[in-house]
Amino acid sequence: MAKHTIWEARRWASSFLTEYNRETNVADLLLMHYLECVRAQLLANAKDVVEEEIFNQFQRDIHIHAEKGVPVQHLIGIEEFYGRDFKVNHHVLIPRPETEELIVAVTKQLRREGWHERNLNMVDVGTGSGIIAITLALELTNVEMRAVDLSPDALHVAKQNAATHKADIGFCEGSFLEPIMESGDKMDVIVSNPPYIPEADRSSLSDVVVNHDPELALFAEDNGLAAYRTIVSQVPHVKAEEALLAFEIGHNQGEAVSTIITETFPDATIHVLQDINQKDRIILAWL
Repeated sequence: MAKHTIWEARRWASSFLTEYNRETNVADLLLMHYLECVRAQLLANAKDVVEEEIFNQFQRDIHIHAEKGVPVQHLIGIEEFYGRDFKVNHHVLIPRPETEELIVAVTKQLRREGWHERNLNMVDVGTGSGIIAITLALELTNVEMRAVDLSPDALHVAKQNAATHKADIGFCEGSFLEPIMESGDKMDVIVSNPPYIPEADRSSLSDVVVNHDPELALFAEDNGLAAYRTIVSQVPHVKAEEALLAFEIGHNQGEAVSTIITETFPDATIHVLQDINQKDRIILAWL
């Protein structure tokens, strides 16, 4: 059996992925995972031989990704978010960099208002893999964090991630804020990255997304606004006297979601924040 260097493995994979119109960066992500190294080491150690067993697994995964569109995160079972590794699978949405900006926006807003020093009741609505709830619980002090999801499979993943990172989270199965409404608890901070992609946009999405991310976490009716309408309608039943509502939104939904909030909370102070690509991505509303 011929031996392959790191450079040869990368060259083969890059050519193969290009044939299938896949991102060639997948090759490096897989190699870094199996060789337990960082990208700089792939370059510095380009002449090192890849063990046969690892190369065979690498080849299999490249074929699976290229031919079937299985996300690299599902192949290796993890994705990095806000400096931490989280378990992911087909039951949960793969974390996106834009959601890290939601974390930054919420923590900055709470610190600006001096709320980071208060004991806060916080809920993450539609928690998925738990990245938002876990990250906020670890980045902030004095937070009693709840996390809600309709999917028991997603909650199973979230609980594993919380255990890995030693985050104290109260997980609830249910639709949006219904479990909090039933408990009678009042929330100081309500944060959510709900499904917001209109069904009409399905055909424009990559097969890597459409065929492997859970539909429940992607698509929403009412031109992508249905989840926002439901959550906002439930907020009056769970919010503390003063509360912060934070949403991740689609790039063209800033005005529409702001309108949904003001219809229920006419006196709300609303900020629409843009992401690194200068697109509307986050709404912060003081209620």
